[in-house]
Amino acid sequence: MTRRNWKRWQPATLRDALKGCKDFALERHNLSVERIAERMGLEDHWVLYKWIANGRMPLVLVPAYEHACGIKLVARWMAATDDKLLVDIPSGRKAQPAELVELNTGFAQALQLLTDFYQADGKADPAATLDALRNHLQQVAAHHHNVAQYATPELEF
Repeated sequence: MTRRNWKRWQPATLRDALKGCKDFALERHNLSVERIAERMGLEDHWVLYKWIANGRMPLVLVPAYEHACGIKLVARWMAATDDKLLVDIPSGRKAQPAELVELNTGFAQALQLLTDFYQADGKADPAATLDALRNHLQQVAAHHHNVAQYATPELEF
C-alpha cells in the first residue's frame, strides 16, 4: 500500500475529512482514537468514533480535533465546499531550491492536465485537473505572500 500524499490530498466529504485526520494521526504520529480523544479532553472515546462514523462533529470541537491530529483537513474541506482557496501563512523564510523545483513541477503537471482537458473537449478527468490547479495556486499564493512580507517586514520583539 502506498502512502498518501497528505499535502495534496483533498477530502470529498466531511466524513472523509474526519477519517483523514484520524488516519494522518495514526500514520504520522502513531495516535489511536483513544489518544486523540484524550488530547481533545473528551471523557469517552466512543463519542469520537460516532462523530467520525456519521460525519457530525460539533463545530466547536473541530479545532481541537485538528490540532490533536496534526492536520487541518476539516477546514480544508469546509473551504473547498464554499469554493474558497486556503493558503498556509508562510513562515517568512527563504525558499529552498527543492521547494522551487516542486513549484515548477506542480505547474508543469497542472499545465499538462489543463492542456489535455481542453484538447479532449472536457473528456479528460476534471477532478484531477482541478486538484492540480488548486495545489499550484496554493503554492504560488504562499510565495506571493512571502514576497509581500519581505517588502514590508514586521517588527521583531
